[in-house]
Amino acid sequence: MDSLVYTLFAVAGLLVLVSLLPPLAQRLRLPYTVLLAATGVGIGTLLHVAGRSAEAGGFGFAGDFLVAVGELDLSSQAFLYIFLPVLLFEAALSVDVRRLMDDLGPVLLLAVVAVLMCTALAGLAMYGVWGLWHGEATGTALVVCFLLASIIATTDPAAVVGIFRDIGAPRRLSILVEGESLFNDAAAIVLFTLLLGMLTAGGSMDPVAAGGDFLVKFAGGLAVGWGLGKAIGWLVTPMRNQAQSEITLTVALAYLAFIIGEHYLGVSGVVAVVTAALVMAGEGRTRISPESWEGLENVWSQLGFWANSLIFLLASMLIPPTLLNATWGHLIMLAALILGATAARALVIFGLIPGLTALGAADRISGAYKTVMLWGGLRGAVSLALALAVSENRRVPDDIQDMVAVVVTGFVLFTLFVQGTTLRPLMRLFRLDRLTPVELALRNRVLGLSLSDVRQEVERIARDFRMDPEPALEPLLDRGAGLAQEQLDLDSMGALSAEDRVYIGLSTLARREEELYLGYFRDGVISRLTVQSLGAAVGRLQDGVKTRGRKGYEAAARSILRFGPGMRTRLWLHRRLGLERPLANGLSERFAELAVQRFALQQLLHFTSQRLSPLLGRDTATTLHELLAARLAAVEEAMAALRLQYPAYLRELEARYLVRAGLRFEERTLQELFEETLISREILRDLSRELNQRRRNAEQPPRLDLGLSTQELVAKVPLFAGLAPERVKRIERLLKPRLYVPGELVVRKGDRGDAMYFISSGAVAVRLPGLSTPVRLGSGEFFGEMALVLDQPRNADVEAIAYCQLLVLDRRDFRRLYEEDAEVKAHIDATVARRQAPVPAAPAA
Repeated sequence: MDSLVYTLFAVAGLLVLVSLLPPLAQRLRLPYTVLLAATGVGIGTLLHVAGRSAEAGGFGFAGDFLVAVGELDLSSQAFLYIFLPVLLFEAALSVDVRRLMDDLGPVLLLAVVAVLMCTALAGLAMYGVWGLWHGEATGTALVVCFLLASIIATTDPAAVVGIFRDIGAPRRLSILVEGESLFNDAAAIVLFTLLLGMLTAGGSMDPVAAGGDFLVKFAGGLAVGWGLGKAIGWLVTPMRNQAQSEITLTVALAYLAFIIGEHYLGVSGVVAVVTAALVMAGEGRTRISPESWEGLENVWSQLGFWANSLIFLLASMLIPPTLLNATWGHLIMLAALILGATAARALVIFGLIPGLTALGAADRISGAYKTVMLWGGLRGAVSLALALAVSENRRVPDDIQDMVAVVVTGFVLFTLFVQGTTLRPLMRLFRLDRLTPVELALRNRVLGLSLSDVRQEVERIARDFRMDPEPALEPLLDRGAGLAQEQLDLDSMGALSAEDRVYIGLSTLARREEELYLGYFRDGVISRLTVQSLGAAVGRLQDGVKTRGRKGYEAAARSILRFGPGMRTRLWLHRRLGLERPLANGLSERFAELAVQRFALQQLLHFTSQRLSPLLGRDTATTLHELLAARLAAVEEAMAALRLQYPAYLRELEARYLVRAGLRFEERTLQELFEETLISREILRDLSRELNQRRRNAEQPPRLDLGLSTQELVAKVPLFAGLAPERVKRIERLLKPRLYVPGELVVRKGDRGDAMYFISSGAVAVRLPGLSTPVRLGSGEFFGEMALVLDQPRNADVEAIAYCQLLVLDRRDFRRLYEEDAEVKAHIDATVARRQAPVPAAPAA
């Protein structure tokens, strides 16, 4: 049989085998990777025992399959360049980036510090045994021991996360384990590469140089992954509804990140892949068309399943022949490795993580969580493949190749067949498979609400089909009564306090708000930039609830409406460089965010009344309603301020939002007509082209005119109204228009007076010492002249309380106008005298 045919036959047969293992693992209640490893060991043993008979044709069809599998040549290069990018990208793509960022401190500690500590402690433990066994320990021996320890420092989360999902373990525990595995794979492989290079170079070791190389490779991988992730995100953004192209770009991203980082730039390709995948996971929902995102997740899930299953199975098949070379010395080294690695992991989990909690960098992790994380550090295909890379390296002595292969294989088998099979009972021992009283109370309320909906649906179906509903309703009523009694028992124990209810309600509202924004984006109503900005805002809400409960939610809600660094940068560009377009774009985006928030908050109010009130109680719903109403009022106030300044623009923007919503509905209608065979594919294609053109036009925001024409602004200032046209034109050349946003400080008390300000439109608040309430100045008035006339520092803070169009006259031009124009000088002097009165009728600045 041709070698290509043999290869295809072997791969196809193995795919059939791995497709049968997940349901078998579920039935046997074993981790999938444990069963996968056992199957691989079984096939490897069968190949070793019956391989020659199969080659002689003694087993027929099955014999050909064994021969084909035996001829599969799995090299370390094949693993690194074919399987590893897929494994890492798929694992990172499925991570909840927001939740990962919440526990980034513990994750990085476990990933980087734990890898270094495991390498150090386990390596030193084996180094001590080496000295006792061989009578001496050289520098090369130390490098070999550290190399061994770095290989097993990487953990495989597949088994433990699978168990977590089966028994309903807390989501946070899964996030910690998944995040740890992502980054410690990267850290361990970087360290392994450095140590293998030292070993093949003669065993010399420079800790300082090694540490520097480690940081450079790790940081370089982060930069490469982030840059490529952003670049592919930029490329994929305009590919709306081109699922094949969008998904293909992400597959290319995984391999490009690895190859460019590892082969061309000499940094960590593993770190680059993980970082690129996290960038795509964080931004993909807003950059990739919503219709394609679900398909992309399914494709990557399938690719990850194939890669993980095949690499684990093929690597496990090498275990039987490897263990034939085992000696007592290898077993002693293995025992030292197990003890050293366990001690290092325990030191990190029970020693360093509490330090992060004490510093406020991480939430508290219970002792039960820590114990499960300690015992759940399983090793898998990555460790076996790294050991294979050592055994294939001809520059490594044969005895070291054998030792690395045997010890790593033994360690992987220990973690899989000892730790992996006892992890589920350990979690049951700590009751991590059970809901807390708070979660149980919430579960009962949700289930009770669901049963009520089910009962109504059953009654409706029975009426429609003229059937008797009693047989179906009786078990529902019995179950509802049991839930009600269980809930009464929990309520009597105070399982769900008022504070707990508010916390649950706010957490639910924050998650619901995020889903609403994503839904608006999927419907084509809001832009990618808007959903990204609002997604980050909702993240702050979730963080606020998590850390400070109701107060944290309120503080985060206030921060959402403030003008952020982006708007301040746009204002700086406008004032320093005269660039109006960035500021106009920023104001357009602010209106879009305010409009969407208003709509979402109105829906959340309805959601609170209809869904959360029966779930959490009327009192809690009232509290939640008040918080949402306060947010809505603040949003309305911010929108009113913007609408007063730019009413025509906002009417145009609102109209375009409605047009985009209508286009989305039209698109769905066309698709339904096609599915009902009322229109042909050719007609659908023609109408879709026209619709896409109209969508592109509607997605372009209208141009916002900031209204900062100096001539028009000067005409609104009464002081200049009676002047001759030639004098007005001369004054216009001296004045510079500026826009100030609500809450922005225009003048600060104590600063040197370098300009005066004329209010063309808007209003400011002047906060004078000795006055309990600020004095307001509106259109046509001016301020800042006293510091220039009297040559003294500013004596008040002046803050914009609306969108203000101001004309700014700097100190030098003020002196020229003040001295040359008697009419203007007289008006300013009269104002200064009035503002210097003992009981000021008007403010000074």
